[in-house]
Amino acid sequence: MAVSIKEVARRAGVSLGTVSNVLNRPDQVSSATRDRVQRAIAETGYVRNDSARQLRAGRSRTLAMVVLDLANPFFTDVARGAEEEAARHDAMLVLCNSGDDPRREQRHLEQIAEQRVRGVLITPVDGDGEDALRTLAAQGVPAVLVDRSSGRPDRCSVSVDDVLGGRLAAEHLLAAGHTRIGFLGGPDSITQVADRRRGAAEAITAAGAILDDIPTAALTFEEGRDAAAELLDRSDYPTAVFCANDLLALGVLQTVTLRGLSVPGDLAVIGYDDIEFAGAAAVPLSSIRQPREELGRAAARLLLEEAVGDGAHRHQHVVFMPELVARRSTGA
Repeated sequence: MAVSIKEVARRAGVSLGTVSNVLNRPDQVSSATRDRVQRAIAETGYVRNDSARQLRAGRSRTLAMVVLDLANPFFTDVARGAEEEAARHDAMLVLCNSGDDPRREQRHLEQIAEQRVRGVLITPVDGDGEDALRTLAAQGVPAVLVDRSSGRPDRCSVSVDDVLGGRLAAEHLLAAGHTRIGFLGGPDSITQVADRRRGAAEAITAAGAILDDIPTAALTFEEGRDAAAELLDRSDYPTAVFCANDLLALGVLQTVTLRGLSVPGDLAVIGYDDIEFAGAAAVPLSSIRQPREELGRAAARLLLEEAVGDGAHRHQHVVFMPELVARRSTGA
């Protein structure tokens, strides 16, 4: 059974108010009394109910973050940055995984709203997430879109210029002499994937080269491996592939290697995100780097500023620039 504050007061020989002051306003209590109460807390194993205290004060110290896929190291890196920023402001981050499932996402958001969190960071499953965020909006819970741009004047967002990222990947492959380039990515409903394909298509079309679409059902290692197997069974497969994320690209690398083919000799491969495993692959993977932890830090900073509610916050749409990291998988 949990120890009550009454037991602490009885053990220390003081009033309930004195124990409350030690916990919340220690400067108002003499050092001798403070020491006696803290000894009683240690002896009884009392743990304060901080969530109840925060709810009474109308101010939670908890932020929630809902991401598309915790199996993707990109999102864990973004969450790490957000958690570090939250900790700097004495706040805690709770992480939820939607699994790219809108029903699961909605269930998380309903539960989050019930917990009266201070705010929500979210990479929505669909579009700008407005349908999913209605529950939070109705309760006045602020939200910041992460890795997704928002054109709304009443909501902050933090994203990367994925059209530019797609263009950088395609231009790198074109400069290496490739005239037929595959784009491996899906589903199309994910805005980031669509933007990366658009940037690549613009560059490839401008160069008079050919874009070969290779759709996948998900952005996973397994999908990359299976898509590469189907691709290599063709007699006319492209000489280079741009993958919408690094997990797909690592799956492609495995299949090409297991077939005894050469990267980049038989197939050049470039990914997106530049997760930690990209540079550590058997054939170091070229990738488009996103500032993953800084994305999380910037989003958490905007959310905390809005949650203060002092009227000084101005909604912002922060856009980071991607960067090409060329490695051996494209001949660098």
